[in-house]
This record gives sequence, C-alpha cells and structure tokens, in this order.
Amino acid sequence: MAEAERSVEIVRAAVQPCYRRAMKLTGLLGGSFNPGHRGHLNVSLEALRKLGLDEVWWLVSPGNPLKDQKGMAPFEARFVSASRVARRGPIKVTAIERELDTRYTIDTLRALVRRYPRRRFLWLMGADNLAQFHRWRDWREIALMVPIAVVTRPGYHGGALTAPAMGWLRRFVRPAAEARHWTRWRLPALVLLRVPPDRISATAIRAANPRWHETVMKSFHPQAIRDGVTRKPLSGRRPFARTRNRSAH
Repeated sequence: MAEAERSVEIVRAAVQPCYRRAMKLTGLLGGSFNPGHRGHLNVSLEALRKLGLDEVWWLVSPGNPLKDQKGMAPFEARFVSASRVARRGPIKVTAIERELDTRYTIDTLRALVRRYPRRRFLWLMGADNLAQFHRWRDWREIALMVPIAVVTRPGYHGGALTAPAMGWLRRFVRPAAEARHWTRWRLPALVLLRVPPDRISATAIRAANPRWHETVMKSFHPQAIRDGVTRKPLSGRRPFARTRNRSAH
C-alpha cells in the first residue's frame, strides 16, 4: 500500500506543473486609476516579466473610501484613461467589479475564482496599499486565497517591511529571485518586487490639470469602449450609484 501511495505521489508531481502551466497566469491590479498613467503601465510590465504572467487585469474601482473623494473623476473617465495607457502589452482594463457589484476585494476574488476556473490569479499592490492592508476586510483570507506581489520603488522597500500587516505576513515572504515560481508556493505567500523609479503620479497629474477628465471624455467615446475582460460595451453597464457607501477594499 505504501508503495502504491508513493507511485501516486510521483505521478502527481510529474503532471502538476503541466496542469498549472495550462492555466492562464493573471495578475490583478486594483485601483482608482484617477487617472491611469505610465506608472501603472511600468509596474504591470515589470510584474509580467518578473512573475512570468500571461496577463495583468486592471480592476478599475467604482469607489474607494480610503481615498479622498474630492477630485475623484467619474468612473467612465477613469476607465477610458486606463484603457488609453494600457493599449500596448497584455494588459486588460476591466469594470468587472462594477458589474459584479462587489463591495470588498475578498468578494471580488471569490467571484473571479468561480467565474474563471482556468486562470491562476495573483494580487498586485503597491507598498502604499500594503501599509493599509490590515484595514481591508478579511485581509488574511485574501492572503490565503491568492499569492500577493508587492511592487516597491527605491526608498519604499523598507516602509513595506514595517507595514502593520507584515507582523503576520513576514513569515510568508518569498525570495524575489523565485518570483517566477509563484504557482508552486503554498499560501499565504508574499513577494516584494523592486521596480525602477518613476516620478509620475496621479496626484501630480491632477495638480497640473484638475480637469483632465473633461479632456479625456472629449477625446474618446465611452459607448465605443469595451471591457477588456468581458468584452461588453462600457456604456451598457449598470451605472454606479454614487450615493452608496462603498466600503474599503
């Protein structure tokens, strides 16, 4: 019996990598994209390369109470700005959170895992999000559901290590040199990825042009924009209720 069990384990070990690689490796980057910019693109391209991803999905959030709503552009303008930046490369901009009407990241992940069983998901976040990760609903369950890659810029790496959530996550940090093997990691698993410096930020863009969204909406026709994941036209989606109190992550 022991010999038979060992044979089964040998077969499993042989076929498991093939099974895993047959799945689409997909990074998820959530955010306001207010507006989308080159920094989002560079982070995604670095993640694609260092993690061996097939695609990165940009989840444009309908709203985030952890961010000041003053200066928050309409959803359609943010979606279009992200779509314009992500034209090149295997990056798909999606409004699927608005379609799913999920209030929390944990609910979004549950829905995506059910809807796309042939994909392996990994959550991408910046060091600034890691700093408040402990405030997200069921954040430990998120870490138990998908691997997490924290993208840090020079000077922010140390700050990521001192984030409150790292008190629990620190023991699960994996070497960056092994990032391309993330599908083999036992969860929870977190990896810190350094990316080249980039001074661009959404805050600076808004400061330079507070009415940027008006220019975007004049230059593009939202009714002609399709969701990069579902391929549904953006204009055909149920409008987001602005009066609803959307909870943090």
